[in-house]
Amino acid sequence: MAAGRPFPPRLLLPLLVLAAGAGPGPGSGPFHVHGYFPEERWNPESGLRPPRVTIAVVARNAAHALPAALGALERLRHPKERTALWVAVDHSVDNTTAVLREWLGGVRGLYHRVEWRPMEEPRWYPDEEGPKHWSPSRYEHVMKLRQAALESARANWADYLLFLDADNVLINPDTLGLLMAENKTVVAPMLDSRAAYSNFWCGMTAQGYYRRTPAYLPIRKRERRGCFAVPMVHSTFLVDLRKEASRALAFYPPHPDYTWAFDDIIVFAFSCRQAEVQMFVCNREVYGFLPVPLRSHSTLRDEAESFLHVQLEIMVKHPPAEPSPHVWVPPKVPDKMGFDEVFMINLQRRVDRRERMLRTLYEQEIACKLVEAVDGKAMNSSEVEALGIRMLPGYKDPYHGRPLTKGELGCFLSHYRVWQEIVARGLEKSVVFEDDLRFEIFFKRRLMNLMHDLEAAGLTWDLIYIGRKRMQVERPEKSVPRVRNLVEADYSYWTLGYVLSLRGARKLLAAEPLGKMLPVDEFLPVMFDKHPLADYTKHFAKRDLVAFSAEPLLVFPTHYTGEEGYVSDTETSVVWDDEATLTDWDRAKSQKMKEQQELRREAQNSDVLQSPLDSAARDEL
Repeated sequence: MAAGRPFPPRLLLPLLVLAAGAGPGPGSGPFHVHGYFPEERWNPESGLRPPRVTIAVVARNAAHALPAALGALERLRHPKERTALWVAVDHSVDNTTAVLREWLGGVRGLYHRVEWRPMEEPRWYPDEEGPKHWSPSRYEHVMKLRQAALESARANWADYLLFLDADNVLINPDTLGLLMAENKTVVAPMLDSRAAYSNFWCGMTAQGYYRRTPAYLPIRKRERRGCFAVPMVHSTFLVDLRKEASRALAFYPPHPDYTWAFDDIIVFAFSCRQAEVQMFVCNREVYGFLPVPLRSHSTLRDEAESFLHVQLEIMVKHPPAEPSPHVWVPPKVPDKMGFDEVFMINLQRRVDRRERMLRTLYEQEIACKLVEAVDGKAMNSSEVEALGIRMLPGYKDPYHGRPLTKGELGCFLSHYRVWQEIVARGLEKSVVFEDDLRFEIFFKRRLMNLMHDLEAAGLTWDLIYIGRKRMQVERPEKSVPRVRNLVEADYSYWTLGYVLSLRGARKLLAAEPLGKMLPVDEFLPVMFDKHPLADYTKHFAKRDLVAFSAEPLLVFPTHYTGEEGYVSDTETSVVWDDEATLTDWDRAKSQKMKEQQELRREAQNSDVLQSPLDSAARDEL
């Protein structure tokens, strides 16, 4: 264009637009133009700050549970500067107050606000029969404490209030965010336990008491997943204080129309009903664990061991619930429970199992000797021949019709070496554990009590199963007079846990099983003459092993055949003398799995003398 010639009017506006879009700063560029002047350009707004949350903890005689429960609370991912703590102690005879005081001293600067209500005296209620008894005065005091927490959260403009029982362990750090996303006025994360018990009800009677319904177990087992309307949640639940209807919720005093039982959770459920607030429980995720309530006559020792079992159950499928670093945890003092040795068999390549088992034994204060298992999969045919191993003539797996696998070979040799060590060291009584088991509640005390009763009765024994799969279910097994929780063992599978005497080990070795090998859990029933197949028993002339079993059992597998996470190092293998023949059978359709499912509870040994520990814990409520 010639110098001095003016711009055509039709080009002036586009040029101005381009010039405005070329400048620096937010909104620059031809596609982010929102105005000619900088002040007119749009800048994006920041996001909302996280909601304010108050977490309320009421603790009574909870010193044993607080380190783990508080550690889990600290790991919740909600920002601590947006979280307030409301903590109260209720009539405790243990050092609950000291533990909480120590913890709050360590975390006070991390959280937005802390309200602390200690109680040194009194240590018990005048109308209670024991520390586990819920008396009327205890119910009333707990209602007042929970109401105080509710009012404190409202007064401090909290958006949410999380009630958290002092022995509930939230292993999912996203629990708060997940519950908030449900957008419910009152919502609970479904907590797992060792039994059917959880922190919700699916049914309630006209008087406000618990009622069993068909809807409960499918939710509890997560056969149905979601967020479900229920008449009751308790122990751990979230209240959305932003909701208008939440203003009418109360723990104390009870609603003027209230005529149900004087119980804090029932009073609150009634308050929700009157305010037309529906309670919900969510089971979409695994959020945490809680102990099964104990009977009112139970002791604080029972309660501590019950919570210990919660920690063990967590470790079956999840990392350990590590304690808070802000509280002192008494060191463990492991022992051998009165046995000469405690063996734990583990494959070197199974690091996860080894770490879990060593941790669970340590938590129970059980000292063990780690035995490196023979890895049958790593053995070649020449090694097998060098050991003089020959399979029992005609042996076939009774379910799959296949010969022995290398995994089963390794399993047998692992136990065989333990028996050799027992004899070499002259160990009078030993415990043998495999690494894929879980412990029953009160395990250590139950096993020690069983051995005490057995010895007091002067009973002769060689082998005692503490974990097995009972294969003969047509008739009850014979109970042992004067010895609680003991039966004469019939045909059984599994060697995940047993007690073996020196005499018993000598008998097993004297049978020379390596030259006529079959799986170890088939060999043992042969030796106490309870195996149903004469084709197997005829190869062992002396079958005089004296075998018993704990009843109820004290250990169980971590996983059953066909369950998610099930892995077998014995059955998933290759045939012992043919490395080309795999044995990774389809367990989802296998006859063995079907029989395992059918054999769970058919034959109960109901006439067995029971220990008081058998009835210490309730199964569901």
